[in-house]
Amino acid sequence: MWMYLGLLAALFLGLHNLCKKHAVQGNEVFPVLLGTISSGFLLLLPFYIGSVFYPEFMSKIHLYITDIPIRTHGYIFIKSSIMAASWVLAYQALKHLPITIVTPIRSAGPFFTFIGAITIYEEKPNFWQWIGFFLIIFSVMLYSKIGKKEGINFSKNKWIFAIIGATFLGASSGLYDKFLIQTIDLNPQTLQFWFSFYTMLILLVILALIWFPYKDKRKAFKWRWTMPLVGILLVIADYFYFKALQDPDALIMLLSAIKRSQIIIAVVVGGLLFKEKNKRKKLIPLAGIMLGVFLILYS
Repeated sequence: MWMYLGLLAALFLGLHNLCKKHAVQGNEVFPVLLGTISSGFLLLLPFYIGSVFYPEFMSKIHLYITDIPIRTHGYIFIKSSIMAASWVLAYQALKHLPITIVTPIRSAGPFFTFIGAITIYEEKPNFWQWIGFFLIIFSVMLYSKIGKKEGINFSKNKWIFAIIGATFLGASSGLYDKFLIQTIDLNPQTLQFWFSFYTMLILLVILALIWFPYKDKRKAFKWRWTMPLVGILLVIADYFYFKALQDPDALIMLLSAIKRSQIIIAVVVGGLLFKEKNKRKKLIPLAGIMLGVFLILYS
């Protein structure tokens, strides 16, 4: 069952990435990010209010947000800090790079998760899982060659380093999620609500320092209808992902890989919508990544 929940998470993440590209293209990144996180928080807020005033009903429909101790708030704040840094880097990169380059690099995230799953959680991969992960990494390297044809030098472009940093931080957060869900025993909606709350606070501090004081930057910001959709789709995707992690048999390394199937939507549909270059050539490494994911699932 947890694998099917992972596939649902991948579906909504793919749609989330398409909306995110539209929201940040030619726009101010930080207010867009704050707007998307705020939208997700507002979606969850009725669940929190319902949990305060109607706890029995919210428990019955499995959306009750539990009371948690200060120590647990600290753990969630750490996750918010990691993901805020990851999203700031990812949104900046997405603003300056094609989605058909950004998304496949992000698909290398399972490799970092894979290493962490082995060393921290002692998950034991087999031969075909090793082959699958290295096939994913090799395919991402093929994307770098295609990227150079679009004027993107992978060794000199700072936005490439930004998306690599975002990928590493995102993978670290994924490993941390297993600790929060299975060890701390947080339910998905509780984790999502407080995570959104603390991430909003962090972003407000960042904007207060580097965006709100500058009139030119405020004028450059454009509201787009996809902004709230980004936050809503992310909340839905994370809910399915966290529900999958609640299963004690769930392997974080495999869930991370399953989530990468979102790249079908990003590369194929996104390439058509945003009219990016070399779409056919990008299908070759895309096939490599999908084969890697298949080998992991098949094994």
